[in-house]
Amino acid sequence: MKKSLVRPLFAALAAATLLPLSACGSSDDSASGGSDTTTLTVFAAASLTDTFTEIKKEFEAAHPGVDVKLDFDGSSTLVSQIQGGAPADVFASADTANMDKLTQDGSAQAPKDFATNVLEIATPPDNPAHITSFADLGKSGVKVVVCAPEVPCGAATQQMEQKTGVTIKPVSEEQSVTDVLGKITSGEADAGLVYVTDVTSAGDQVKGVPFPQSSKVVNTYPIATLKDAKNADLAEQFVDFVLGSDGQKVLKNAGFGQP
Repeated sequence: MKKSLVRPLFAALAAATLLPLSACGSSDDSASGGSDTTTLTVFAAASLTDTFTEIKKEFEAAHPGVDVKLDFDGSSTLVSQIQGGAPADVFASADTANMDKLTQDGSAQAPKDFATNVLEIATPPDNPAHITSFADLGKSGVKVVVCAPEVPCGAATQQMEQKTGVTIKPVSEEQSVTDVLGKITSGEADAGLVYVTDVTSAGDQVKGVPFPQSSKVVNTYPIATLKDAKNADLAEQFVDFVLGSDGQKVLKNAGFGQP
């Protein structure tokens, strides 16, 4: 009689032991969001880091269940990644030239312009080389960092040199404006050319030196839904949000101009 009770008792104990494990597994699935979360991947120019981070928060608040994944880099680098098959739903470029590469090969839908930007000189807070004008960047012995020519801020720098007749001999050419700022804040350079919005976002880490010729070269920022977007409707909603009053307010507060 006692022996016949062993197996039922063992089975009951085993079931009781498994219940907490099963409950834990259910809780983990719920915490991770499960299938209720929709991810939207946005590739954006490095100069949009602060503004698109804010826009992401506002868009997610207005679209419960949506997780916006942001990937920032130089526009040319992002284009190469997209053309190489990197999964993304939306692309925001710091110039029209890089966006054109994606529209011409059919990777992007028709783009829409959403902002403009101009160059500004950034120096360390104490401005050790006493930079006061664009012409100062061409002086011998001044360590200047710029963006590479294929990057929008680098292309704008070349245009500025042509319009002013000033030749800059940089100590390095970087792949994004954030890399240029990094050289300035680390004390590796006397000055760098970035956008006015980058100087604003850097705060007291750098000193901004505006110059009147900056208005001669204006970068226009386009945004587009990508052809292989997993959720084209949601991607279009994000584009519309950037173009709408909420997105434009964030961009204006950061110093961007309207297209």
